[in-house]
Amino acid sequence: MKVIVVGSGFGGLAAAALLAQNGAQVKVFEKNEMPGGRASVHSDKGYTFDMGPSWYLMPDIFEDFFSRFGKTPEDFFELKQLDPSYRIYFGEKGSVDIRKDIDENYRLFDSFEENGSQKLKAYLESAEEKYNLAINELLYKDYQSLGDMFDRRLLKEGRKLKILQDMESFVSKFFSSQEARRVVQYSIGFLGGAPGNTPAFYHMMSHIDITMGVFYPEGGMRKLADSIYRLAMEHGAEFAFNEPVEEVLFDDGKAVGVRTPSGVQEADLVIMNADYAHSELDLVPEDLRTYSQKYWDKRVLAPSAMVAYVGVNKKFDAFDHHTLFLDDDWEHGFDKLFNPKKADWPDNPSYYVNVPSRTDSTAAPEGCDTLFILIPLAPGIEDTPERREIFLEKILDDLAVKIGEDIRPYIETKRIFALDDFSDRYNALRGTSLGLAHTLRQTAVWRPAHRSKKAGNLYYTGAYTHPGIGVPMVIIASIVVAGMIEEEHGL
Repeated sequence: MKVIVVGSGFGGLAAAALLAQNGAQVKVFEKNEMPGGRASVHSDKGYTFDMGPSWYLMPDIFEDFFSRFGKTPEDFFELKQLDPSYRIYFGEKGSVDIRKDIDENYRLFDSFEENGSQKLKAYLESAEEKYNLAINELLYKDYQSLGDMFDRRLLKEGRKLKILQDMESFVSKFFSSQEARRVVQYSIGFLGGAPGNTPAFYHMMSHIDITMGVFYPEGGMRKLADSIYRLAMEHGAEFAFNEPVEEVLFDDGKAVGVRTPSGVQEADLVIMNADYAHSELDLVPEDLRTYSQKYWDKRVLAPSAMVAYVGVNKKFDAFDHHTLFLDDDWEHGFDKLFNPKKADWPDNPSYYVNVPSRTDSTAAPEGCDTLFILIPLAPGIEDTPERREIFLEKILDDLAVKIGEDIRPYIETKRIFALDDFSDRYNALRGTSLGLAHTLRQTAVWRPAHRSKKAGNLYYTGAYTHPGIGVPMVIIASIVVAGMIEEEHGL
């Protein structure tokens, strides 16, 4: 069986590897010059930056994926657990570290509020319960109807899922201090949501980062992408880079190949790992689209971002590998991100600084640091070079106040990547950096389908589909899609 995969993000790479292993003749077409999708790489003057994902979470998901090939992650890269897991600055009030040792985190929460450790224990027990339920019952499934979602087991567990309650109200029942609430809520950003629009079920994220820990693959997230790319090639998958797909071809309502600048490429089925909206609206004929322009116009998109890749010839002690700067008025920040009437470049945003050179000696020259500075932005707002520069100066001013030192005199290389770049490089809808937010109406069965509802032999994987945003979730999506194809087509 000939399979074409469009896009070599983590979803495309994983699907290619799984299907090639099971006997399919797989060819992957990628519009850009390297595998990895958003996990691209930027290098300049000895500094190397992961351009996209920077957090290695849920190690059990990667262990499961590699075990399907008789491998472990350690067969491809050294995996380090970070300690501290991350550092958080609360406005100008100073910083706290979330540690590998859970007892230290209990003591930290006692410093936030009375009985903080007991509250955190109860919260994490609930988060672990949701995580185990998700892994065992929810994530590795394809949802085609409400009946698939609300089976007997899930109906029994329904009350525990907290789907109808939002994170903000759920967290407020556990914690009273602003600091405690923000530590357990910041990770909603991984899902492209806000505490007010994300179901409380996703408080399992605190089990993922506080209990399970935060890791780093030596060589960066690009090493993870390269490992899956190598797996796919070892099993016979072929890759064509700088080869954008211009059209999906159909015969009698079934996908039979694609058209690229090199011509017609035939296949028995097609898997789309390109941006879902772009795939449907630009590559599939209107009568075979599952989702219309009107559908996409009504979706709640996860934020976009402005990312500054900055190399500095000095190490700054104020940073750890992962450092978050949370604004005092972060509710206003979420309003700017998710309220279309208020969407604009924010005045006092929360932001994130990743410094992989703290862990990885290959990321920067000796005595230097690679800084990945990410500021969430509302999708669809105007993006110009002038606005980017003005905005970065504002962020660097704020950073200087909070860490007590200006990094600008030490900058040796700088590149800014923002909305227009996400649109141009990744065909991202309205420049979103992540896809669809995990609101209630965009979770599980309410996310775009893995299989086209109108065209035969056309499948989708990636962050828009179930289970959603994040590298582990995208890997699971491809496991689900590969399983569907294997069952339906007799691989």
